[in-house]
Amino acid sequence: MKIDFETTRIFIRPGTTDMRKATNGLSSMAQTAMEMDPFSGSIYLFCSRDRRLLKAIYWDRNGFCLWQKRLERDRFPWPDTEEKAQELRAEEVAMLLDGIDFFHAHRALSYGKAC
Repeated sequence: MKIDFETTRIFIRPGTTDMRKATNGLSSMAQTAMEMDPFSGSIYLFCSRDRRLLKAIYWDRNGFCLWQKRLERDRFPWPDTEEKAQELRAEEVAMLLDGIDFFHAHRALSYGKAC
């Protein structure tokens, strides 16, 4: 099964997650730590401490789906902070899976007038 990132809301949990957790543990984290509804159909992404393993869970009509990707080399870019869940766009998920660190990209500046 392929996940359609274009039509689904995607949330990440910044910081590290104990990857011994499976569907029950991760759905519980989505509900308690992320303060989200795991039954909404949204995708929730979690990353291991060494940033080599990424897990995604989502509710699909009649049960949870668990998806994981393990890198043999390299690491996933991931925010270190333990702040609340962040929503990602489909393009950002594609960059994340490709290893592009958009979390530290330049931010747009807006000024009212020139000095």
